[in-house]
Amino acid sequence: MNTSPSHGRDPKTVPPAEILARQVHELTVQADVIALLPDPATARICLDIAEDAARAINGSMAAAHVGADPEWMVAAPEEIDLQMLRDMNEGSPQQRLERVISVFESWKVADPDRSDLPLDDCRGDLGRCVTSECHDSALVVTPCYGNMDARDAFHDLLFKEHKLVLVPPAGGYSGHLLQHVVIGWKPHNHARVAVVAARRWLAVAEHVTLLCVDDKPDGSYQFTARELLAQLGLNGDVVAIRSESRSVGDAIIDFAGSAEATCLLIGAFKHGYFLELLIGRVTRHLLSHATFPLMMKH
Repeated sequence: MNTSPSHGRDPKTVPPAEILARQVHELTVQADVIALLPDPATARICLDIAEDAARAINGSMAAAHVGADPEWMVAAPEEIDLQMLRDMNEGSPQQRLERVISVFESWKVADPDRSDLPLDDCRGDLGRCVTSECHDSALVVTPCYGNMDARDAFHDLLFKEHKLVLVPPAGGYSGHLLQHVVIGWKPHNHARVAVVAARRWLAVAEHVTLLCVDDKPDGSYQFTARELLAQLGLNGDVVAIRSESRSVGDAIIDFAGSAEATCLLIGAFKHGYFLELLIGRVTRHLLSHATFPLMMKH
Protein backbone atom coordinates (compact mmCIF):
# COMPACT_ATOMS: atom_id res chain seq x y z
CA MET A 1 0.00 0.00 0.00
CA ASN A 2 1.22 3.50 -0.77
CA THR A 3 1.23 5.34 2.53
CA SER A 4 3.84 7.60 4.04
CA PRO A 5 7.24 7.66 2.28
CA SER A 6 10.33 6.13 3.83
CA HIS A 7 12.83 8.62 2.42
CA GLY A 8 15.88 9.11 4.60
CA ARG A 9 15.51 5.79 6.41
CA ASP A 10 18.21 3.17 6.54
CA PRO A 11 17.28 0.64 3.78
CA LYS A 12 18.02 -2.17 6.22
CA THR A 13 15.19 -0.96 8.46
CA VAL A 14 12.59 -0.74 5.67
CA PRO A 15 10.23 -3.74 5.76
CA PRO A 16 10.39 -5.97 2.64
CA ALA A 17 6.68 -5.37 1.98
CA GLU A 18 7.28 -1.63 1.83
CA ILE A 19 10.20 -2.09 -0.55
CA LEU A 20 8.02 -4.26 -2.82
CA ALA A 21 5.20 -1.71 -2.72
CA ARG A 22 7.63 1.02 -3.76
CA GLN A 23 8.88 -1.09 -6.68
CA VAL A 24 5.34 -1.82 -7.82
CA HIS A 25 4.50 1.88 -7.67
CA GLU A 26 7.57 2.78 -9.75
CA LEU A 27 6.51 0.32 -12.44
CA THR A 28 2.96 1.63 -12.36
CA VAL A 29 3.75 5.29 -12.86
CA GLN A 30 6.03 4.50 -15.82
CA ALA A 31 3.28 2.77 -17.81
CA ASP A 32 1.75 4.21 -20.97
CA VAL A 33 -1.76 3.07 -20.06
CA ILE A 34 -3.14 2.60 -16.57
CA ALA A 35 -6.34 0.90 -15.52
CA LEU A 36 -7.45 2.91 -12.51
CA LEU A 37 -9.74 0.77 -10.36
CA PRO A 38 -11.67 2.68 -7.71
CA ASP A 39 -14.78 0.48 -7.98
CA PRO A 40 -14.78 -3.35 -8.05
CA ALA A 41 -17.97 -3.35 -10.15
CA THR A 42 -16.13 -1.93 -13.18
CA ALA A 43 -12.62 -3.26 -12.53
CA ARG A 44 -12.70 -6.09 -15.06
CA ILE A 45 -13.97 -4.05 -17.99
CA CYS A 46 -11.38 -1.35 -17.26
CA LEU A 47 -8.64 -3.99 -17.27
CA ASP A 48 -9.83 -5.43 -20.59
CA ILE A 49 -9.96 -2.03 -22.29
CA ALA A 50 -6.61 -0.90 -20.85
CA GLU A 51 -4.96 -4.08 -22.08
CA ASP A 52 -6.27 -3.52 -25.61
CA ALA A 53 -5.22 0.14 -25.56
CA ALA A 54 -1.69 -0.73 -24.46
CA ARG A 55 -1.26 -3.56 -26.96
CA ALA A 56 -2.47 -1.36 -29.81
CA ILE A 57 0.51 0.98 -29.43
CA ASN A 58 2.95 -1.72 -28.24
CA GLY A 59 3.03 0.15 -24.96
CA SER A 60 3.07 -0.83 -21.31
CA MET A 61 0.06 -1.31 -19.04
CA ALA A 62 -0.38 -0.88 -15.31
CA ALA A 63 -3.22 -1.33 -12.85
CA ALA A 64 -3.87 0.53 -9.62
CA HIS A 65 -6.56 0.70 -6.99
CA VAL A 66 -7.29 4.09 -5.44
CA GLY A 67 -9.63 4.84 -2.59
CA ALA A 68 -10.44 7.46 -0.01
CA ASP A 69 -9.54 6.32 3.50
CA PRO A 70 -10.36 8.52 6.51
CA GLU A 71 -7.45 7.04 8.49
CA TRP A 72 -4.95 8.55 6.03
CA MET A 73 -6.79 11.75 5.10
CA VAL A 74 -6.05 15.31 6.13
CA ALA A 75 -9.45 16.94 5.62
CA ALA A 76 -12.27 18.83 7.29
CA PRO A 77 -14.18 16.85 9.93
CA GLU A 78 -17.28 16.94 7.72
CA GLU A 79 -15.42 15.22 4.90
CA ILE A 80 -14.05 12.59 7.26
CA ASP A 81 -17.57 11.94 8.59
CA LEU A 82 -18.95 11.62 5.05
CA GLN A 83 -16.29 9.09 4.12
CA MET A 84 -16.95 7.04 7.24
CA LEU A 85 -20.68 6.93 6.44
CA ARG A 86 -19.82 5.21 3.16
CA ASP A 87 -18.87 2.06 5.03
CA MET A 88 -22.54 1.19 5.53
CA ASN A 89 -23.25 1.07 1.77
CA GLU A 90 -19.89 0.39 0.14
CA GLY A 91 -17.89 -1.39 2.82
CA SER A 92 -14.71 -0.22 4.50
CA PRO A 93 -11.69 0.97 2.48
CA GLN A 94 -10.02 -2.40 3.16
CA GLN A 95 -13.08 -4.32 2.02
CA ARG A 96 -13.31 -2.27 -1.17
CA LEU A 97 -9.65 -2.98 -1.86
CA GLU A 98 -10.13 -6.71 -1.27
CA ARG A 99 -12.98 -6.83 -3.77
CA VAL A 100 -10.84 -5.08 -6.40
CA ILE A 101 -7.98 -7.51 -5.69
CA SER A 102 -10.37 -10.45 -6.17
CA VAL A 103 -11.48 -9.15 -9.58
CA PHE A 104 -7.90 -8.39 -10.57
CA GLU A 105 -6.59 -11.84 -9.65
CA SER A 106 -9.45 -13.53 -11.48
CA TRP A 107 -8.69 -11.45 -14.57
CA LYS A 108 -4.96 -12.25 -14.37
CA VAL A 109 -5.34 -16.03 -14.28
CA ALA A 110 -7.42 -15.95 -17.47
CA ASP A 111 -4.31 -15.20 -19.57
CA PRO A 112 -0.73 -16.35 -18.82
CA ASP A 113 0.65 -13.17 -20.42
CA ARG A 114 -0.80 -11.20 -17.49
CA SER A 115 1.06 -13.14 -14.80
CA ASP A 116 3.72 -10.49 -14.18
CA LEU A 117 1.34 -7.54 -13.95
CA PRO A 118 1.14 -6.21 -10.37
CA LEU A 119 -1.65 -4.21 -8.78
CA ASP A 120 -0.64 -1.00 -7.07
CA ASP A 121 -2.70 0.40 -4.20
CA CYS A 122 -3.06 3.93 -2.91
CA ARG A 123 -5.53 4.88 -0.18
CA GLY A 124 -5.95 8.06 1.81
CA ASP A 125 -6.63 11.43 0.21
CA LEU A 126 -8.14 10.46 -3.15
CA GLY A 127 -6.86 13.49 -5.03
CA ARG A 128 -3.30 12.78 -3.91
CA CYS A 129 -3.69 9.13 -4.92
CA VAL A 130 -4.98 10.01 -8.40
CA THR A 131 -2.03 12.36 -8.93
CA SER A 132 0.45 9.82 -7.58
CA GLU A 133 -0.78 6.97 -9.78
CA CYS A 134 -1.71 8.70 -13.03
CA HIS A 135 0.27 11.92 -13.40
CA ASP A 136 2.69 10.54 -16.02
CA SER A 137 0.35 8.14 -17.86
CA ALA A 138 -0.61 8.89 -21.45
CA LEU A 139 -4.03 7.28 -21.06
CA VAL A 140 -6.14 6.40 -18.01
CA VAL A 141 -8.96 3.86 -18.25
CA THR A 142 -11.47 4.40 -15.44
CA PRO A 143 -15.24 4.56 -14.86
CA CYS A 144 -17.20 7.79 -14.54
CA TYR A 145 -20.06 6.26 -12.55
CA GLY A 146 -20.16 3.83 -9.65
CA ASN A 147 -19.12 4.35 -6.05
CA MET A 148 -18.00 7.69 -4.63
CA ASP A 149 -14.34 6.98 -5.31
CA ALA A 150 -15.08 6.35 -8.98
CA ARG A 151 -16.97 9.61 -9.43
CA ASP A 152 -14.39 11.68 -7.54
CA ALA A 153 -11.43 10.09 -9.34
CA PHE A 154 -13.03 10.75 -12.73
CA HIS A 155 -13.53 14.40 -11.86
CA ASP A 156 -9.93 14.78 -10.66
CA LEU A 157 -8.51 13.09 -13.75
CA LEU A 158 -10.34 15.42 -16.12
CA PHE A 159 -10.30 18.74 -14.32
CA LYS A 160 -7.19 18.63 -12.13
CA GLU A 161 -4.84 16.28 -13.98
CA HIS A 162 -6.23 17.05 -17.46
CA LYS A 163 -5.61 13.47 -18.54
CA LEU A 164 -6.76 11.62 -21.62
CA VAL A 165 -9.41 9.34 -20.08
CA LEU A 166 -11.06 6.28 -21.57
CA VAL A 167 -14.42 5.46 -19.97
CA PRO A 168 -15.93 1.97 -20.33
CA PRO A 169 -19.53 1.65 -21.51
CA ALA A 170 -22.17 0.54 -19.04
CA GLY A 171 -23.37 -2.32 -21.21
CA GLY A 172 -20.14 -4.27 -21.57
CA TYR A 173 -17.12 -4.33 -23.88
CA SER A 174 -16.87 -6.53 -26.98
CA GLY A 175 -13.25 -5.75 -27.88
CA HIS A 176 -11.85 -4.30 -31.12
CA LEU A 177 -11.24 -0.95 -29.42
CA LEU A 178 -9.67 0.78 -32.42
CA GLN A 179 -11.55 -0.87 -35.26
CA HIS A 180 -13.46 2.35 -35.95
CA VAL A 181 -12.84 5.51 -33.93
CA VAL A 182 -15.39 8.28 -34.41
CA ILE A 183 -14.32 11.77 -33.32
CA GLY A 184 -16.94 14.33 -32.43
CA TRP A 185 -15.42 17.44 -33.98
CA LYS A 186 -15.87 21.16 -33.64
CA PRO A 187 -12.99 23.62 -34.15
CA HIS A 188 -12.65 24.35 -30.44
CA ASN A 189 -9.52 24.02 -28.35
CA HIS A 190 -10.93 21.34 -26.04
CA ALA A 191 -11.63 19.12 -29.07
CA ARG A 192 -8.25 19.81 -30.64
CA VAL A 193 -6.25 18.93 -27.52
CA ALA A 194 -8.21 15.67 -27.21
CA VAL A 195 -7.29 14.62 -30.74
CA VAL A 196 -3.64 15.58 -30.24
CA ALA A 197 -3.47 13.64 -26.97
CA ALA A 198 -5.00 10.56 -28.64
CA ARG A 199 -2.75 10.68 -31.70
CA ARG A 200 -0.84 7.47 -30.82
CA TRP A 201 -4.08 5.51 -30.81
CA LEU A 202 -5.58 7.25 -33.83
CA ALA A 203 -2.44 6.47 -35.82
CA VAL A 204 -2.97 2.71 -35.39
CA ALA A 205 -6.77 2.69 -35.65
CA GLU A 206 -8.19 0.71 -38.56
CA HIS A 207 -10.64 3.46 -39.42
CA VAL A 208 -11.02 7.06 -38.19
CA THR A 209 -13.98 9.33 -38.88
CA LEU A 210 -14.19 12.99 -37.85
CA LEU A 211 -17.87 13.77 -37.43
CA CYS A 212 -19.01 17.36 -37.85
CA VAL A 213 -22.52 17.97 -36.52
CA ASP A 214 -24.34 21.11 -37.68
CA ASP A 215 -21.43 22.59 -39.63
CA LYS A 216 -21.40 26.30 -40.41
CA PRO A 217 -22.55 27.43 -43.88
CA ASP A 218 -18.92 28.03 -44.88
CA GLY A 219 -17.98 24.44 -44.02
CA SER A 220 -15.46 25.54 -41.40
CA TYR A 221 -15.90 22.42 -39.26
CA GLN A 222 -15.00 20.16 -42.18
CA PHE A 223 -12.13 22.37 -43.30
CA THR A 224 -10.52 22.44 -39.86
CA ALA A 225 -11.06 18.69 -39.48
CA ARG A 226 -9.13 17.95 -42.68
CA GLU A 227 -6.49 20.47 -41.68
CA LEU A 228 -5.98 18.78 -38.31
CA LEU A 229 -5.67 15.33 -39.88
CA ALA A 230 -3.01 16.67 -42.22
CA GLN A 231 -1.12 18.41 -39.42
CA LEU A 232 -1.01 15.22 -37.35
CA GLY A 233 -0.24 12.94 -40.27
CA LEU A 234 -3.41 10.92 -39.74
CA ASN A 235 -5.69 9.22 -42.24
CA GLY A 236 -9.42 9.56 -41.77
CA ASP A 237 -12.76 10.47 -43.26
CA VAL A 238 -14.59 13.72 -42.60
CA VAL A 239 -18.37 13.46 -42.44
CA ALA A 240 -20.91 16.25 -41.88
CA ILE A 241 -24.46 15.64 -40.65
CA ARG A 242 -27.35 17.74 -39.36
CA SER A 243 -28.82 17.07 -35.96
CA GLU A 244 -32.28 18.06 -37.24
CA SER A 245 -34.76 17.57 -34.39
CA ARG A 246 -32.32 15.57 -32.28
CA SER A 247 -29.89 16.79 -29.66
CA VAL A 248 -26.25 16.90 -30.75
CA GLY A 249 -25.53 14.06 -28.36
CA ASP A 250 -28.21 11.88 -29.91
CA ALA A 251 -26.99 12.76 -33.41
CA ILE A 252 -23.47 11.63 -32.49
CA ILE A 253 -24.70 8.40 -30.91
CA ASP A 254 -27.00 7.62 -33.85
CA PHE A 255 -24.19 8.13 -36.35
CA ALA A 256 -21.69 6.16 -34.28
CA GLY A 257 -24.13 3.29 -34.01
CA SER A 258 -24.91 3.22 -37.74
CA ALA A 259 -21.18 3.43 -38.55
CA GLU A 260 -20.40 0.55 -36.15
CA ALA A 261 -18.04 2.71 -34.12
CA THR A 262 -15.96 0.87 -31.53
CA CYS A 263 -14.72 4.00 -29.73
CA LEU A 264 -15.78 7.63 -29.56
CA LEU A 265 -13.33 10.49 -28.94
CA ILE A 266 -14.49 13.92 -27.77
CA GLY A 267 -13.22 17.05 -26.13
CA ALA A 268 -14.98 16.85 -22.77
CA PHE A 269 -17.03 19.43 -20.88
CA LYS A 270 -16.47 22.56 -22.93
CA HIS A 271 -18.36 24.66 -20.36
CA GLY A 272 -16.96 22.98 -17.26
CA TYR A 273 -18.23 20.07 -15.23
CA PHE A 274 -20.65 21.76 -12.86
CA LEU A 275 -22.27 23.99 -15.51
CA GLU A 276 -22.85 20.98 -17.76
CA LEU A 277 -24.43 19.11 -14.86
CA LEU A 278 -26.96 21.91 -14.67
CA ILE A 279 -27.70 22.39 -18.35
CA GLY A 280 -27.27 18.81 -19.56
CA ARG A 281 -24.78 19.32 -22.33
CA VAL A 282 -23.27 16.88 -24.84
CA THR A 283 -20.57 15.28 -22.70
CA ARG A 284 -22.94 14.20 -19.95
CA HIS A 285 -25.40 12.86 -22.50
CA LEU A 286 -22.72 10.78 -24.19
CA LEU A 287 -21.46 9.44 -20.87
CA SER A 288 -24.98 8.31 -20.04
CA HIS A 289 -25.92 6.79 -23.40
CA ALA A 290 -22.81 5.62 -25.28
CA THR A 291 -22.62 1.85 -25.78
CA PHE A 292 -18.90 1.86 -26.65
CA PRO A 293 -15.78 3.17 -24.90
CA LEU A 294 -15.67 6.95 -24.70
CA MET A 295 -12.26 8.65 -24.88
CA MET A 296 -12.12 12.26 -23.71
CA LYS A 297 -9.93 15.10 -22.52
CA HIS A 298 -10.83 18.45 -20.96
